[in-house]
Amino acid sequence: MNKRSGSASRAAVGAAAALVLLATGCGAVTTNGAAEGGDNSVEEGFSVGLLLPESKTARYEKFDRPYFEEALAELCAECDLLYQNADQETAKQQSQAEAMLTDGVDVLVLDAVDSAAAATIVTQAQNQGVPVVAYDRLAEGGVDYYTSFDNRRVGEVQAESLLEALEAEEAGDDAQIVMINGSPTDPNAGDFKAGAHEVLDGQVEIAAEYDTPDWSPDRAQTQMDQAITSVGADDIAGVYSANDGMSAGIVAALKSAGVDDLPPITGQDAEIAGIQRVIAGEQYMTIYKMIRPEAEAAAGMAVAAATGEEYDGGEIGLTEVEDEAGNAIPSVLIDPIAVTADEVEETVIADGVYTIEEICTDAYADTDFCTEAAGSGGE
Repeated sequence: MNKRSGSASRAAVGAAAALVLLATGCGAVTTNGAAEGGDNSVEEGFSVGLLLPESKTARYEKFDRPYFEEALAELCAECDLLYQNADQETAKQQSQAEAMLTDGVDVLVLDAVDSAAAATIVTQAQNQGVPVVAYDRLAEGGVDYYTSFDNRRVGEVQAESLLEALEAEEAGDDAQIVMINGSPTDPNAGDFKAGAHEVLDGQVEIAAEYDTPDWSPDRAQTQMDQAITSVGADDIAGVYSANDGMSAGIVAALKSAGVDDLPPITGQDAEIAGIQRVIAGEQYMTIYKMIRPEAEAAAGMAVAAATGEEYDGGEIGLTEVEDEAGNAIPSVLIDPIAVTADEVEETVIADGVYTIEEICTDAYADTDFCTEAAGSGGE
């Protein structure tokens, strides 16, 4: 297994969407000595369970689910997809997984609400010989495969962008920022936070910092209200926000406090509302994560695990990520891309995620981005 070295270019990431499965005979894949798997065939088809964590973040229903479904159908036309969304409820996801296992699902693709609690799901699946692919978040318990983004790098890129914005505004060495991190039950949030601190510590003063249960925009707004009270609206030079949904709450809090000239605010997920805030100057940047290759990798892993084949990670290749118990999980990690107003066209529009018409609604028609797009005929 080759370790991943260097940063994959956007072209390489796109090419990695071609899923490569290398047949290894009819034996089962037992990556961590956990699941049996391997007794199914693409020709006859089998059952795949997809468990996503929540719907507050727009990406899951708009992109992850349909991309995964499309990739699975291409790899296994006879396969059945069972799908459930947990609405950010750990107990609900547990019940959904148990129902799928009772129904005889052959492989689970799990994006855990709570990584530690998901170990119960993983163990139950292992006991029934059902392999588990951890999707986007690394569930504990010794899963068979994992695909996500280089999450520590996400935090680093967000923080680097924030420092660039502060430098452009000549904020000075004594600039104070507020950090509003993601959910404490999401291991990805911990990686984002660690990556951001690696860049920000010693460069700026972190005047207030919060972790945000459930990635809630409402809680982020409340936390920003608290930061404004304790630090002072005029003394906040920038805001590290872990994702776009929370950025919406942060912007709302600042506007309610009478702040007209908003400080630079980070984000993540390239949600259309986040992109619109970026072109309107209300949010400095967002992180674009190419969800299609992530979903395609998960489908390839699921088919490989269920049929006794080996998934080699395509052009990105496999690396290893250790879970909390020290299990080395074969993984595909995709690099994040920073998107400011200058990069919108060459990223989310060029890749067909959104059209100019979808972004440039009436509320944003007067932004520089939309007026320039209108002047060029939207090309």
